[in-house]
Amino acid sequence: MNAHRHGIVAMIVACTLWGLSPLYYMLLDHVPPPEILAHRTMWSLVFFALLLAGQGRLHEMKSAFATRSRFGTILLAALLVSVNWGVFITSIQIGLVREAALGYYIFPLVAVVFGVVFFGERLGRAQWGALVLATSGVLVLTIGQGTAPWIALVLAATFGLYGVIKKRLPLGPVVSVASEVLMLAPVALIWLGWLWTDGQGAFGTDLSTSLLLMASGVMTGFPLVLFARAAQQVPLATVGLLQYINPTLQFLCAVTVLAEPFTRVHAISFALIWLALGVYSVALVLQEKARSKSASAASTDPAV
Repeated sequence: MNAHRHGIVAMIVACTLWGLSPLYYMLLDHVPPPEILAHRTMWSLVFFALLLAGQGRLHEMKSAFATRSRFGTILLAALLVSVNWGVFITSIQIGLVREAALGYYIFPLVAVVFGVVFFGERLGRAQWGALVLATSGVLVLTIGQGTAPWIALVLAATFGLYGVIKKRLPLGPVVSVASEVLMLAPVALIWLGWLWTDGQGAFGTDLSTSLLLMASGVMTGFPLVLFARAAQQVPLATVGLLQYINPTLQFLCAVTVLAEPFTRVHAISFALIWLALGVYSVALVLQEKARSKSASAASTDPAV
């Protein structure tokens, strides 16, 4: 199997794990979200520390905090990912996984907007059309429900801003996320310590709960490692298309396994957003093909 196929398999496995994660965290619905988040942070740190140590790269963590500005950037990224994780876990426990799926569906389009705002990128007609369709879908859901889909909007916005911050960090994905959870670890440790001294902590109450909380580090870190590998081996357009496996599986988990209601308003809203993603994805594929053709032509040009 060549590197390209390895990358595709890694991407599919990563997105499948993310997409089925609501079922995993439903097994912890008796544990308050802040406690799950704290354990997810601490066990993720253990996972990344062992991974980097095994690769002989633990020393790279020092460079992550080389300057004061980089320290501040990592801190901001850590806060954004913490909010994203916390809202996602909360959405599972309050029965709004379908709204979390909506957030990850609209994230690529939010990222396009942030590209315009923060990096001066220019949009084509197809991208503008996709944004209009997605905005229409959110408006339909807002009017139909009588309230904005805040979970979806917060998840999309925090993940989009997280991506903006990550573009400014000259660090590899594993070192970057390891440094972020390291920043969050003191707060998580204090919170878990307080729960333990107060006799409220879920960890240690029974074996299955303790193992599930410990495994949350692997559930967080392992898909990220696979995703990082895929991003290096697979074209951007392919990565963009395969990442929709994640919200699609979340959506299917919500309406089939978790039996969340899916009304006519939801159907219209999701249909508009799926159409927007279709337009966006076709434009992305065509753009990637044009870029590849241009690069191929340049490489075969004798004048180059």
